[in-house]
Amino acid sequence: MEVLFTFDMKKHQEQGLVMKFPEVTFQFNKKPEDIEIQTASIIVTYGGDVDVALLDKATALEWIMVASAGVEKMPLAEIAERNIVMSNVRGIHKTPMAESVLAHILSLQRSLPLIDERQRSKEWNRKVGSIELKGSTVLILGPGAIGSEIGRLLQAFGVTTIGCNRSGRASESMDETIKFEALIDRVGIADFVISVLPSTPETKGLLTEGHFKAMKDNAVFMNFGRGDLFAEPILIDALKSNEIRHAVLDVFETEPLPADNELWLLANCTISPHVSSLSGKYVERALTIFEENLGKWQQGERDLLNLIDMELGY
Repeated sequence: MEVLFTFDMKKHQEQGLVMKFPEVTFQFNKKPEDIEIQTASIIVTYGGDVDVALLDKATALEWIMVASAGVEKMPLAEIAERNIVMSNVRGIHKTPMAESVLAHILSLQRSLPLIDERQRSKEWNRKVGSIELKGSTVLILGPGAIGSEIGRLLQAFGVTTIGCNRSGRASESMDETIKFEALIDRVGIADFVISVLPSTPETKGLLTEGHFKAMKDNAVFMNFGRGDLFAEPILIDALKSNEIRHAVLDVFETEPLPADNELWLLANCTISPHVSSLSGKYVERALTIFEENLGKWQQGERDLLNLIDMELGY
């Protein structure tokens, strides 16, 4: 059994895998074009280097472990056609992403950007317009592992949480869960609308001009999922006309965000360069999932953690 890692790890992490799985041949820190990919039965990757050309070469490939949550840019149909199992690390982002969301919310509610601006100009002004978070309502698009952790933290602050997903199935740390179809009728009660949705055919363009017009004029919209949830001009218009109070964006239609994109210049928009999930523990957590799955794989089990449904795309 040969395992190919296409991204960097620390030496002690590589050595740990070799010691735990002495019967497995590991190829570390190698790019697929640098070795004979035909012999690898397992590839561990961030996903961006897996294309049809690689699949054509990887004749022994049986399992792709994606060390990220999103797989929408991968050739899912071709992977399914070759009967290759694919799993990801869904859930490992929940702690850093939930903390990032909470940090942005508290920063806005307690006027930290304004306080910082006045410090830079040496202005002593106690009129900052801070707002309490307690008693507010948050609508979370995608109340899965990440969304539920966001809900758990916010409930500790006395916030009412409403989850919104495809099925309407009840979700952890949500006071209520609604379907996508009900969103237009309920988005107007939320003080914060937070998306952590993946990119799927159902979520692309889910939010329309009508959704932003239905939001409170003092609502904050936050996108930490995928940039194709809405057309950016719609949000730009909503911000310029003050249909909503503020937007916090960690993901965009085009990344890096082009320098001429109008979002950079809007005072009521916070630009975060897709960093909400970053953490010094990222690879460590990904390896924990991989090691458990590799142990199952060696025993002939194929019911792995975080299996990807190729039709759903997650």
